[in-house]
Amino acid sequence: MEPDLDEVPLAKPGRSRLVFFGVCLVFLAAVAAFWQWRVTAAADARPSLSLASTSFASGGPIPRKCTCEGQDLSPGLRWSGAPSGTRSFVLIVHDPDAPVDFTHWLAYRIPPAVNGLPEGASTDGKMPAGTAEGINGFSRIGYAGPCPPPGEPHRYMFRIYALDFDPHLAPGATREQVETAIKDHVLAEGRLMGTYRRAGF
Repeated sequence: MEPDLDEVPLAKPGRSRLVFFGVCLVFLAAVAAFWQWRVTAAADARPSLSLASTSFASGGPIPRKCTCEGQDLSPGLRWSGAPSGTRSFVLIVHDPDAPVDFTHWLAYRIPPAVNGLPEGASTDGKMPAGTAEGINGFSRIGYAGPCPPPGEPHRYMFRIYALDFDPHLAPGATREQVETAIKDHVLAEGRLMGTYRRAGF
């Protein structure tokens, strides 16, 4: 008996193509997640530097004097544990909670003998000799303190990197240029986090 064509389900046009694209998207997402894991794992496997602030406690609020609502003083920092072969340090401070990851401070070519920065070093133009500073998210060179919009507090991530070379970057480099230059040259890394919420909100 011939089948009744009216009872035979017809394949929806383009269904196989949609399935194919769906599988491709899942595969690409899996690959991206794997590489992100590899990058994170590699960073976590690095030797650690001890990084602390003389201006605020780890995980605690950054004082008003170090923000756009105060004197905008760059926080005091201290680090230790640099491995043998360190030729310079790089400091990157950013806000991952901003709509676009926002850079607040870039300092590089910090001499290997330096193990900290006093409060206000960037603001007062008293960075260690030989140190260069890059462009922050406000398109200015040097430190720019927390200045989040009203609402929940933002996190501010401080990262210090010990390098096996002195990057040949002039003052005014961008974060992308700094991160590209130091790739494959990081011997150790230190991390510190502070928070800030605008007053009155």
